[in-house]
Order: sequence, then C-alpha cells, then structure tokens
Amino acid sequence: MNQLLLTKDIAEELRLFPHIIELGIIKNTSIRLDSFPKTTTTGIKCFFVSDGKFQWDVHTNQYTVYPGDAILLMPGQVFGHTIGTLEVGSFSWINIDAKQTGIDGFVLDKWTSLSEKEITSVSKILFLNSPVVITKFEDAGKILKCIQHELLSKEVGHYARVNSQIDELLILIARKITVQSNPGRDFPNTFMKLEAALRKDLSHQWTVEEMAALVGLGATLFNEKVKNYSGFTPLNYLINIRISEAIKLLKKKDESITDIALDTGFYSSQHFSTTFKKLTGYTPGEFRKNNSHNI
Repeated sequence: MNQLLLTKDIAEELRLFPHIIELGIIKNTSIRLDSFPKTTTTGIKCFFVSDGKFQWDVHTNQYTVYPGDAILLMPGQVFGHTIGTLEVGSFSWINIDAKQTGIDGFVLDKWTSLSEKEITSVSKILFLNSPVVITKFEDAGKILKCIQHELLSKEVGHYARVNSQIDELLILIARKITVQSNPGRDFPNTFMKLEAALRKDLSHQWTVEEMAALVGLGATLFNEKVKNYSGFTPLNYLINIRISEAIKLLKKKDESITDIALDTGFYSSQHFSTTFKKLTGYTPGEFRKNNSHNI
C-alpha cells in the first residue's frame, strides 16, 4: 500500500494551514483487514475515489463509491468500513476544520475568501444533504491533487493557492449537491426537506436567496414553485411556519413570549404580536390565556 498522509500539528507542510486537519492519498493493491475502522469525523471531510470500488458506512447506512465519485462527511458522522476492511483501489481526501454553529451551520476562520453570507448558504446545503455520494465529480480529484502539489512544492503564493482551492471545493460541492438532488422532478419531497431545514433554525433571518440555494434553484424559479405548490410566497410561507411553531411554544408555561418571538425568528415581541394577531385573531397573550386549560 502506498500512501501520503499529512496531519495537523505533525506535518511541516501544514504549519501555515491549521484549518487543514488532514490530507491524504491511499493506493491499495490488496485487500487489507482491520485497516479502515469506523471513526467519528471531526471536520468537513471529502473523499474522492480515483480507482476501484469502495463500500463505506456512515453510521448504519452503506454507500457504494465508484471511480470519479466523492463522498461528503460532516462533523460527528461515524465513517468507515463495516468490518474495517480496506478494499483494493485508490482514493484521496481532505479534512477541513470548521467551527460548528448550531445543528446545521459552520463558520470558517480568516483564511477563507467566502463572505459570511456565502458560508451560511454553503453550510446549510452541506448539512441538509450530508452524508451524500456525489457522482462524476472529477473536479474534486483535480482540486485535491492541486492542493497536494502546492503543499509539497511550497512555490511562491502557495498559501493563497491552497486556500482558494479549498474555497472552490466547498462551492463546487454545494453546487453539485443541489444539481444532483434535481428538485425540479420531485419538488414536493424537496419542499418537505426545505421545511424541515427551516424549522431547525427558525431564529435565522432567512432570505429568499438562501432558501432557494438549499434546494438548488434560482430565486425567481424558487418563488414560482413555492407559490404554485403552497399558495404563498416563500417569505409568507416562512411566516406561517414561524407562527405554527410559536403556537406550540405558547402552550408551554415556561417560555416567555419575548423568548418565543426571538426563537421563532421575529425581531421583536411587538413584531411577533402584530403578526400573530393578524394571522390568528389573537395576541400571543390572549391565545395563551384562552388555551391555558389545555396546558
């Protein structure tokens, strides 16, 4: 077995790149037992298969990955082979450190050139869809090879070049995922996934562009599809989700109306009260009082 393994805090090549936890290449010419056990992913990990066929587990689900395919893993996901076997073939990978924010977001350190808004959009797409096998993703292999070359050669400008390639990888993964999910053919299912993602993070001030990016559509087409499917504009549909969640929370005595307002994405208790009364006919306080016998 031939391999290259650069590990954070050990490899001199990564001294300037604390955000790269690991970069590796394995070329395996024979089946090796007990060589690929399940481990818990600590960063954003992308594997690219250049040769052979691999059957890998993420938690209890098995995925088959062929040459030209990539598999994306997010922090906390358990990954490896069912019985620890390393199959014949070649693959490369990178593990990128990212500080997780909530259950479906991450932030990157100052090395990235992505804006905060772009990072938010990319992270939500990745968390919503991971783990995922991205088919025919040759660009991932090219990017990993480029990063490897830059780290080993240390030519002028290699710091900027490596970081720009990581940015490119994250962007292309997000784009490939949204295209691969093909929401146009099964919008009802995609719509359900979107609603689930919104409910997980209602306090976030969602824009139409961010919601559209989650399902791989442009804002104009997304507006059209949501309105045709639900009868509401995306923002009005989001408000209805927020109100429905607020109704559940108002039935609990231990949460203040102000906290409920902020937790469900309203920027003030007054905004919440006005919107709630418009849609239900009651202020939040009146609703809670009228439903106190159900609490």
